[in-house]
Amino acid sequence: MKRDLVGLSEWSQEEIWEVLELGIHLKREMRAGIKHDHILRGKTLAMIFQKPSLRTRVSFEVGMWQLGGYALYLGPEDIKLGQRESVEDVALNLSRYVDGIMARVFAHEVVEELARFATVPVINGLSDLLHPCQALADMLTIWEKKRKLEGLTIAFIGDGNNVANSLIEASAKLGLRFRIACPMGHEPSPRIVGEARSLGAEIEILHAPKEAAKDADVLYTDVWTSMGQEAEAEIRRKKFQGYTVDLDLLSLAKPDCLVMHCLPAHYGEEITYEAARSKNSAIFDQAENRLHAEKAVLALLLGGKV
Repeated sequence: MKRDLVGLSEWSQEEIWEVLELGIHLKREMRAGIKHDHILRGKTLAMIFQKPSLRTRVSFEVGMWQLGGYALYLGPEDIKLGQRESVEDVALNLSRYVDGIMARVFAHEVVEELARFATVPVINGLSDLLHPCQALADMLTIWEKKRKLEGLTIAFIGDGNNVANSLIEASAKLGLRFRIACPMGHEPSPRIVGEARSLGAEIEILHAPKEAAKDADVLYTDVWTSMGQEAEAEIRRKKFQGYTVDLDLLSLAKPDCLVMHCLPAHYGEEITYEAARSKNSAIFDQAENRLHAEKAVLALLLGGKV
């Protein structure tokens, strides 16, 4: 039976840990010069992009190559998903050609529909609701730095967007506390918050960045305006004044707090350059760990054996 990665709520704690442990293993062996190009030899991944990308495209494409497979880039003009051809027909066609599908899209329903009709594994590379691959890379980074996850506190400063939603799902499964400080009307998905709380997760919705940052183990932020929201950019800049992660806010967190950002960053808006380059910053470590976490996902979903 095929497995998909649409969101982390559908994965068990054991399955998520399997990804993290394999990701660390693959990273260590790669750095030791050990190749893994036998794992997905002869396998092909179709990569559907409705949104442009640096990290998602490069990490998946390089990851497939390092595992011995091939990644096929399908840009917005190649398919015109749901316009030139229905999502159902795209899923059914691609399933006859490739061993897996990764999709970076606007509407979350598109990923759900791809997963419903495809007969090969489907990976959510980003949707307007969730970003599970980012959350996996983030958890791998925190675990790598802190040597534990359970009981740690993540303070997310900014918009309750797809990254925040996936971090909530991951925190609920792995035992972290999650706080978000956001302007009124920019809270994360009520459904996702409710599901996390039903699992016993400690989720706090706040509106004061200083309150959220106090004694945090991780201080996380993301852009105030995501792709597809460009028309709201100026309004959002005004609403999010005071929600910048800077050295003053960082001083309220624990001394060994990690500063994290999923990138791209708009320095001077959601984070200052000084905070992003501080000794606490793990921003480029988490960017690198997109590669290792996604290689683990690819190996497990497309290969099955490592």
